[in-house]
Amino acid sequence: MNKLTSVFTTDLEHCYFTGSPNAHIHHIFPGSRRKLSEKRGFVIPLVYYLHEFGKDSVHENPNKGLDLKLKQMAQTYYESHYGSREDFIQEFGKSWL
Repeated sequence: MNKLTSVFTTDLEHCYFTGSPNAHIHHIFPGSRRKLSEKRGFVIPLVYYLHEFGKDSVHENPNKGLDLKLKQMAQTYYESHYGSREDFIQEFGKSWL
């Protein structure tokens, strides 16, 4: 199995936002685009309540709030490192910016 890497941090053990240990690894683009998230480095460590269980967590509040912010961060990174907005839409289905 390939070791996951993130374009946002080298520390996948601690939450990107809080610094808390034992972070969950979140794939910014889930489902059918999960492997693309891994390929492009669009994974990020999140403390459990930001990942799955809190009312504002990325899985409880998809495409809004923190989840939207992460998708926008990933798209901004993509457009400055990998390709155009059109390329991003081709890979990830739509623009989040």
